[in-house]
Amino acid sequence: MQIGGLSIMTVASLLVVLVSRRLGLRARLAAQAQSGNLDLSDVRRVLRNVVLFSLAGEAVTAVVLGLRLAVGYDAEPAAAVWEGLFLAVSAFNNGGFVLRPEGMTGFAGDPWILLPVALAVIAGGLGFPVIFDLFRSWRPVSWSVTTRITVLTSGALLAVGTVLLSALECGNRATVGPMGIGGKVLAGFFSAVMPRSGGFSVVDVGSMTPETWLATDVLMFIGGGSASTAGGIKVTTFGLLAVVLWAEVRGETDVDVGRRSIPVNNQRQALAVALLGVGLAMVSTFVLLGVTGEDLDRVLFEVLSALGTVGLSTGITSDLPAAGKVVLIVLMFLGRLGPLVLASALALRERPRRYQRPEERTIIG
Repeated sequence: MQIGGLSIMTVASLLVVLVSRRLGLRARLAAQAQSGNLDLSDVRRVLRNVVLFSLAGEAVTAVVLGLRLAVGYDAEPAAAVWEGLFLAVSAFNNGGFVLRPEGMTGFAGDPWILLPVALAVIAGGLGFPVIFDLFRSWRPVSWSVTTRITVLTSGALLAVGTVLLSALECGNRATVGPMGIGGKVLAGFFSAVMPRSGGFSVVDVGSMTPETWLATDVLMFIGGGSASTAGGIKVTTFGLLAVVLWAEVRGETDVDVGRRSIPVNNQRQALAVALLGVGLAMVSTFVLLGVTGEDLDRVLFEVLSALGTVGLSTGITSDLPAAGKVVLIVLMFLGRLGPLVLASALALRERPRRYQRPEERTIIG
């Protein structure tokens, strides 16, 4: 999980630095594409900060969780330290694995466990470029466009997701119904954070209402921030498309975020990533429906959970035939590498055309 969180390209670049003390242009470009940094001369510093931030975030989370497990759950000191460390690494790197057979359900209603795990998932899912930008300045006016879109979109999704999931499940006796108001809101917030790629669950996902599944589907498809440990098409892609739509509704020819204008090719890349993600999800859902015979809402949930590298399940994964499990495996692999590889390939293939053909509008709608 740690290697996956830091990403293969970051680890490979670090090894190059340690062995040769020099980074070639190819390695610098690879690290730049992964870290989102715009200055090639800063690659070494970025790689060092990525590792230091990851380890520091995991260490703080592990200490809080370990103390809570030792004090509140009477765990042996060594066991508390190990479980806290495992949970911290799993949360920060959006792994979703736990050491307990009942998962996180035993911690339902405990903010000292759920909030540190949720915050670690959020920190790992924001993306290292955004984290570094926030460390440089807390003033939104000095943020980059990527940071603006990521922070605002992530905040909006968390707020809407918390309210929506809490409201949809408040009367469900099989999930959060028996909890008090505080427990319901805490479970709703935790359930809104996890679809970004966290994968933890404090309630039985298979007992949720179909409406909650659909809301979770949307959150899983969007995922987390670019160059982060999260999956999905990324909140940057979703946020940029929302800004494009808003500009089109207002009849504006330029798409602006803050005091910056978004290039047309950047808008097209976001549209390509989103549409290819939709297409892949539709084809995979169609295939799984054919080989499993399960209901559409459950199959769609499994597909988007795999594509977003989330790991949540309605309970049918273990019963899928071999062909269905292969589909999910392929989806998880494509979901982890697909958006990054696709966006990088589209950017690298850009070629300026030295001529322009006459325009002709098509009929839309």
